[in-house]
Amino acid sequence: MENNDRTLKELATPDAYPQLEPAQSYELKSGLIHLFPKFHGLAGEDPDKHLKEFHVVCSTMRPQGIREDYIKMKAFPFSLDGAAKDWLYLQPVLFNTWEI
Repeated sequence: MENNDRTLKELATPDAYPQLEPAQSYELKSGLIHLFPKFHGLAGEDPDKHLKEFHVVCSTMRPQGIREDYIKMKAFPFSLDGAAKDWLYLQPVLFNTWEI
């Protein structure tokens, strides 16, 4: 029987996350980190715009054989700062997929 006592957050959260395993390892170069747009989580910031800009930057740094979603997962924490980065690290499970 299904557990009906789960919260909406628990129902919306996947039970398992597929691991991103590229064909070869990829090291994010420190010189590229400054290219990522920064999102601080402030009231006037647009998270959708941040994600669009982040996607554009990631799409320009895709080496042969490495999936773009893998690069995004490695790079995303570097695009956050302040309250937004604090929020990321407060999550019970760090994300390991780019898909919703």
